[in-house]
Amino acid sequence: MFIDPERLEVRLREEFGGTTAQLRVVVRQAVDLADSGAYESDVGTALTNEIVLEELADAPDGTPPDRWNWWIGSLELAYGGYNRFDIQRYQR
Repeated sequence: MFIDPERLEVRLREEFGGTTAQLRVVVRQAVDLADSGAYESDVGTALTNEIVLEELADAPDGTPPDRWNWWIGSLELAYGGYNRFDIQRYQR
């Protein structure tokens, strides 16, 4: 797996702040996205911690889940099939 969940959570906290619950749900969705193979199939490269961090940094603003949903929305527009990786709710 190209996503290191523990390291991704640390880096997300350093880069974007957020609560533990927010960070964990983003990490969980990133792992699910990587495991699905959809990103690699569509983009042609494996999903890594660095890619997640770069893409979330491009988001206009917001919490880690807001940034994640912004990126997932762009993938949905470009390729379709990414809505299942949206973050709808998380435990606060």
